[in-house]
Amino acid sequence: MENLNYYLKQAKESRYAIGHFNFATQDVLRGIVEACRDAGAPAVMVGTSEGEAGFVGMKEAAALVKVMKEDMNYPIFLNADHYKSFDKCKEAIDAGYDSIIIDASKLPNEENIALTKQVVDYCRSVSASRRTGISVEGELGYLRGSSEVQTKIEISPVDYSKPEEVADFVSRTGVDRMAVVFGNIHGIVTDQEEKLDIEHFSKIISAEPRPYYVLHGASGLKDEDVAASIKAGITNVHFNTELRVAYRNEIDKQFHAHPNETTPYKYLSPAVDEVKKLVAQKIKLFMSSR
Repeated sequence: MENLNYYLKQAKESRYAIGHFNFATQDVLRGIVEACRDAGAPAVMVGTSEGEAGFVGMKEAAALVKVMKEDMNYPIFLNADHYKSFDKCKEAIDAGYDSIIIDASKLPNEENIALTKQVVDYCRSVSASRRTGISVEGELGYLRGSSEVQTKIEISPVDYSKPEEVADFVSRTGVDRMAVVFGNIHGIVTDQEEKLDIEHFSKIISAEPRPYYVLHGASGLKDEDVAASIKAGITNVHFNTELRVAYRNEIDKQFHAHPNETTPYKYLSPAVDEVKKLVAQKIKLFMSSR
């Protein structure tokens, strides 16, 4: 199979997006992959945060993805999602991850560049010995919030990624993908409306058109905002919180409906079905402009 950058290149040229969905258990992973395959997505990125990787295990996550990729003959790419240190990135790469997000966005700009470049250099050295290359993503801007349901998050243009800084960052680090901030936040908010600043994103992509741009924090956004961002040049969209909420709510529903049930697959399977429905909807949205 081709590497991740191949599929991102196809998405960029045809104005659609590759989906990225997080998992911490095998059942959710399989549900995500089956939904993407059945919905006609060319490929899928599946990710583990540092916390999720600590729960499922990095080597275990890599092994699960490898088996599913071979069993389904479908392009699945495992991503280390928002890893904060070189050591953690190296651990994921050495475990067999296909992709890394080194998120040093909270560091001063020069430190962010230095750490990101260190990860890029290591990935390039490892890629030389692998059949497929490792895709690396950096991040600039202040992406507020966390992957949970929140009431309100202050969103300010001050937090946005600056076009000229993005151009400098890409040139000096050599990243394949860029996570930028233009009104997006992590998680879902209940007491405000999220709104992307597409005009600002267009300025970023005009200043630096080379990388594959990534929209983080898509949970809670309106479909039209996500579609507009893809039309403007986003080629990779991250959803996590909405999946967690769908999975958890259905388990809660099953527990209340069947309080004496102790067989895990009987209450987990309906929860995975809800995840699959949501993923299929997102894939349809990502592919709608193709």
